Amino acid sequence: MKILSIVGARPQFVKAAMVVEAVRRHNRGSGPKRRITHKVLHTGQHYDPKMSDVFFQQLPLPRPHFNLDVGSGSHGVQTARMLEGIEQILQKERPGAIIVYGDTNSTVAGALAAAKLHICVAHVEAGLRSFNRRMPEEINRVATDHLSDLLFCPTVTAVENLRNEGIDKNVFLNGDVMLDAVQAFVALAQKRTKLLRDLSVQPHEYALATIHRAENTDSPGRLASLLEALLDLKLPVVLPIHPRVQHILAQTASLRSIRTRLQQSSDIHISEPASYLDMLMLESNARLVLTDSGGVQKEAFFLGIPCLTLRAETEWVETLKGGWNQLVGSDEKLISKSAKSIWNNNGSHPTGRPDLKAFGNGKSTELIVKQILNHC
Repeated sequence: MKILSIVGARPQFVKAAMVVEAVRRHNRGSGPKRRITHKVLHTGQHYDPKMSDVFFQQLPLPRPHFNLDVGSGSHGVQTARMLEGIEQILQKERPGAIIVYGDTNSTVAGALAAAKLHICVAHVEAGLRSFNRRMPEEINRVATDHLSDLLFCPTVTAVENLRNEGIDKNVFLNGDVMLDAVQAFVALAQKRTKLLRDLSVQPHEYALATIHRAENTDSPGRLASLLEALLDLKLPVVLPIHPRVQHILAQTASLRSIRTRLQQSSDIHISEPASYLDMLMLESNARLVLTDSGGVQKEAFFLGIPCLTLRAETEWVETLKGGWNQLVGSDEKLISKSAKSIWNNNGSHPTGRPDLKAFGNGKSTELIVKQILNHC
């Protein structure tokens, strides 16, 4: 059987790497079985080497068999280019199934192109909902789920969300692929401590912050509020800066003074976008995490690191259990109060460690491969 994974953004590279490993295990197994040929199509949505190439270098993920190089652009322009390129490759390759991951433009473009060609669509990370239709990711999630033939849900909540939308056929509660990845790679990531020395920070003596979502970066006022909050913490903060944020800081006159203060601050340690292994290392050694990333929220939870989410809602409601993750939005005072409380408590937590059972057993990709073989 031929399967094509369609990826374009950094979290998708990690998830696809875990599927690649599951396919390899299947093909090496004994007994009669359908052999799988698995190829990777990279849309080029993320094209900066630090956000793309490095993942193929560090993870057990082959170089993409196809690369559309679509680059940046508006949602319409980017998705249209992807649709055109994906359709051509699908018509040539005719895979038995495609796998799409998460909630990006690459996800919805792949699902739409395959569905119109009557190719089986498997959606990994199906059923997530923020219930905020102003987020482009939410539109992509909903559309992809309603186009997909197989829906692989990481949590019970995701299954319930689909049921509430009338989707109850070929829905599988398989657990979270990112938990598989954290458990597989955290030991290797812990060896990459040279980055801490380069940033002049000590383990468990810094906060880790990431900002990248459009709702935070496309509003100069909201972005300014978040960056002011980081500056006002007066704590060591490691900030792997997203290319979008770099561009906005450089091009927006009202933000230039904040850019200067960030550069001059002895507390803010700015780095380039971190590879997956470097990010895992930074997360596991942080005293707390501040982020608007769904993936980073989960990884902090998996690693037992308190997290403040710089949004008003989260798709990963399970991480809120026990207070491991707190929603603080862009409220400077709430961010400061919550961060300093965690910091002064030395990042410890009264419940000891988070309960990971809601996210599966770390073997979600085996079920994904099995069900694709059974149904496509």
